[in-house]
Amino acid sequence: MKSRYTMNWKQAIWQVPVVIFAACILAFSANALRPDSLPLIGDWSIDGRMTTVTGERLDIPLQEAETMFRNQAAVFLDARSSDDYARGHIKGARSLPWQDVDRSFMEVTQDLESETPIITYCDGETCNLSHDLALFLKDAGFMNVRVLLNGWTVWRESHFPVEPSEG
Repeated sequence: MKSRYTMNWKQAIWQVPVVIFAACILAFSANALRPDSLPLIGDWSIDGRMTTVTGERLDIPLQEAETMFRNQAAVFLDARSSDDYARGHIKGARSLPWQDVDRSFMEVTQDLESETPIITYCDGETCNLSHDLALFLKDAGFMNVRVLLNGWTVWRESHFPVEPSEG
């Protein structure tokens, strides 16, 4: 005679996959019925992340950013923490840390027109702070916002002007 526990384990072995399958069917169905359904497959590449839903590219090549810097044709916004900004930043850049954007946004951008070219940057190829800040600025009405990918690192490595000056 089989014990009660042996029968429960055998029953659980086939019930667990059935429950998981039913949950997946329910989840996919609920997602499909939502008006704002989540995509099942996304493009998480840099190109995909730097393209808005309207197809506009947010990233800016380093040489174009440097030209705008030399011509004083853009405002640079550092999305990194205040501590990182204090240790060093692109010369003339303003600090607008993403984590403090709600508190500092008005003060940092009050003298900027909506058409002002703005270049946001942070540090690291996977850093999303500058991207998030750029989208926030676009939502706030700034029309010409770009992202310098891995901005702090590539700027320093190119020996472009920084503050405080690294000696």
